[in-house]
Amino acid sequence: MASKIIEIDNLIKIYYLSSEVSVKALNNVTIDIFKGEYVSIMGASGSGKSTFMNILGFLDTPTSGTYKLDGIDGALLNENQKAEIRNQKIGFVFQSYNLLPRTSAIENVELPLFYKDGLKHHELKERAMNLLNEVGLSGRESHHPNKLSGGEQQRVAIARSLINDPAIILADEPTGNLDSKNTEDIMNLFTRLNREKGITIILVTHENDVAQYTDRKIIFRDGEVIEDVPVKHPKNRQKSHKKKK
Repeated sequence: MASKIIEIDNLIKIYYLSSEVSVKALNNVTIDIFKGEYVSIMGASGSGKSTFMNILGFLDTPTSGTYKLDGIDGALLNENQKAEIRNQKIGFVFQSYNLLPRTSAIENVELPLFYKDGLKHHELKERAMNLLNEVGLSGRESHHPNKLSGGEQQRVAIARSLINDPAIILADEPTGNLDSKNTEDIMNLFTRLNREKGITIILVTHENDVAQYTDRKIIFRDGEVIEDVPVKHPKNRQKSHKKKK
């Protein structure tokens, strides 16, 4: 059986808006996620899903409760250690791509490791080029974001998220700015990364069609988990299995 990569126990997050006003964004959330899982996080605006993802990425701190990533207790880490964990274990993909506009595709992919000691420039460039090829952008490495379609920009962002060989990818509405064809392409790419590389993928989405690509769906409401179920007949799994035969 796969080991746990995320262990969350009785997580609470309270935002104090003033001395008299507070908002409980997360309320006693307990979730385990195993290595190699493919999970969608759903819920209406204000349900707590974005706060939950920020805590997973060490971008926010819980008020109480515990969060362990790969056995590491986040409460024991200082800010520099959290940054180190983010760089070593987590790849981020955002709705708005977050690419540097005046930087080429390959340079955007290289960025997370650009200042890493011991890595020569030609090694970094080769790794970035291999990842761009892997996400279907061979020949587009010199293009700037404004010369790439939305789907291509998201592929660059996914390649960038893979540059440090992460154990987990956190994707926040990764198809939110894409049309249906590009959505299908990006979700097929995530599915392949999960199935072939074994990367744990957790993505926030408000679209049921997108969640259908994952294996497990966790739904938030008012800061609480109201549903945590397997996805019946995930898209592309049976089709991919038949192709292998």
